[in-house]
Amino acid sequence: MKELIVEADRMNLPLVQAFIDEQLEEAGCPMLTQTTIDIAVEELFVNIACYAYGGGNGKAAVQVSVHEEPLSVEITFIDNGVQYDPLAKADPDTTLSAKERKKGGLGIFMVKKSMDNVSYEYKDGKNILTITKKLI
Repeated sequence: MKELIVEADRMNLPLVQAFIDEQLEEAGCPMLTQTTIDIAVEELFVNIACYAYGGGNGKAAVQVSVHEEPLSVEITFIDNGVQYDPLAKADPDTTLSAKERKKGGLGIFMVKKSMDNVSYEYKDGKNILTITKKLI
């Protein structure tokens, strides 16, 4: 497992993505899968940067583990911000038009649909969100 700790600031998104992409490239991740993961990472990290600390400052840890059987990546985001379970909210009704839908929730819905597994826990004052994606 490799870890990167940065300020939870949108300006650090390129650092986070470069860190994750380096691990994905070392694992031989196909470009399409890497792009899918990058989109999910952007959504999750930007949400932490914008909402976890209520406009204040705080850290975000990003942990990356590559597993062999099956070849997959597990990416965990950890922050000490306000407790928030993004998986607890009901999925948006995508049968409705954009005008008819309630605002918000589409990004995490996209993450849930594009990853093989998404989990959340609040432990020891920390939000811990983990995404998993097969690399083959």
